[in-house]
Amino acid sequence: MLFMLVFIAILAIGYLLYSKVVERAFLPFRDPTPAIRLNDGMDYVPMSRWRDQLIQLLNIAGTGPIFGALMGAKWGPIVFLWIVIGSIIGGAVHDYFTGMMSVRHDGQSASWLIGHYLGGWLRYPILIFLVFFLVMVSATMARSAGDLLTALTGLPVIFWIGVILIYFLASAVLPINKFIGKIYPVFGVMLILMAVTVIAGLLVGGYEFPTMTLENLHPNGTEYYPDMFITVACGAISGFHATQSPMVSRCLEKEKDGRMVFYGAMIIESVIALMWATAGLAFYDGTAALADALSNGGASGVVYEIATGVAGPLGAVLTIVGVMICPITTGDTALRSARMMIQDDNSHDLKDTRKMVTITLFLMILIVFLCALDFTVLWNYFSWMNQTLACIMLWTATVFLLLTNKKYSFITFLPALFMTMTVSTFILHSNLGLQLDYNISLMIGAFITVVTAVLFVRHYFVGSIRKKTNEE
Repeated sequence: MLFMLVFIAILAIGYLLYSKVVERAFLPFRDPTPAIRLNDGMDYVPMSRWRDQLIQLLNIAGTGPIFGALMGAKWGPIVFLWIVIGSIIGGAVHDYFTGMMSVRHDGQSASWLIGHYLGGWLRYPILIFLVFFLVMVSATMARSAGDLLTALTGLPVIFWIGVILIYFLASAVLPINKFIGKIYPVFGVMLILMAVTVIAGLLVGGYEFPTMTLENLHPNGTEYYPDMFITVACGAISGFHATQSPMVSRCLEKEKDGRMVFYGAMIIESVIALMWATAGLAFYDGTAALADALSNGGASGVVYEIATGVAGPLGAVLTIVGVMICPITTGDTALRSARMMIQDDNSHDLKDTRKMVTITLFLMILIVFLCALDFTVLWNYFSWMNQTLACIMLWTATVFLLLTNKKYSFITFLPALFMTMTVSTFILHSNLGLQLDYNISLMIGAFITVVTAVLFVRHYFVGSIRKKTNEE
């Protein structure tokens, strides 16, 4: 328990101190924001910062900080370090820059930002990648919620997926302040209470909390790098958040609210991930039993078992409802983001209901197809695509800083390098990729990272020096 409290305190300090360093990259603030200038009553709607933050939290949380944290806990307490450090200098930075870059560009989506800063030739490849990625997220979240509801009620999963998709449709085409803006703050409070309820149940039940160790405790001996850094995505750093921050950027009343809304929401998500990783290790008393439970019952089964085992009837209901809310309130905004990206790219009127519904229904057909796949398969590919997108967005933010405030470029440059190494090594070594030898994968990943860094520095630093010299 002590270590969990210490790590939560470090996250709080990171928000109070490091986020202010990150914020300086955008000073002086520029108002009015797109929510004020482009208010259309549909996607561009000014809302208070606390409402924006709770919407952002629900958008980005999903099952990621719960399922991902539980699966990451198979490596033992070392996962706590990745959640804490990864969030402060990686995930929260990623979310803040994505949201604020969008604010500076009239609420433009992640696909536009990448194309604008990394090259126009990326416009369509990135758009296709992101739309497919968001559809996969919606399918992953719908399937995980459907599996849990099936476990609770015994009704077929296809029935629950149908109900969830009807909700997705409503959420994707109704004005953000009329639907999402009203119910998400309530759900956000429930999400936080859910994690607190589980930890309280463990304390009252006398469970032994894990003590900190850097030892790799994975039952199968799987290397913690890079696998753990891919598995625990949403609790530390997640590229999916880049697709959600622009949505909330269209609702920001003032630029100074960005630190609380974007950076702060990620810190809260990391606290939730810490609590669930702790709960998994404490409830199953180690990584071996936790791994067995995940293998036999899946992540949703583990959540159900922990909830009913430690929280009592009322707490179990709150926890289970919260775990259902998480994926549903991420899947719906993933679908909304995909709809917005397609409309933005084609300059469609965002208030054209017929086009909105047509685009949304087309995307839902793809979601239904993906829902038929096994959840584990969906999650594995989602995790790697997720972290790859985070890597791309960090490089995008680095270019933005080099063009606007070069002295702060290290803030995104260093995590961009780390994520380049991580996603490269994983796809080289993983069963999802080339399945190369681990050491060979590390060396190739390091080579790719060094080459990327050299090319980047040569282009943006040496190139700018030569240009300045020629001008003189």
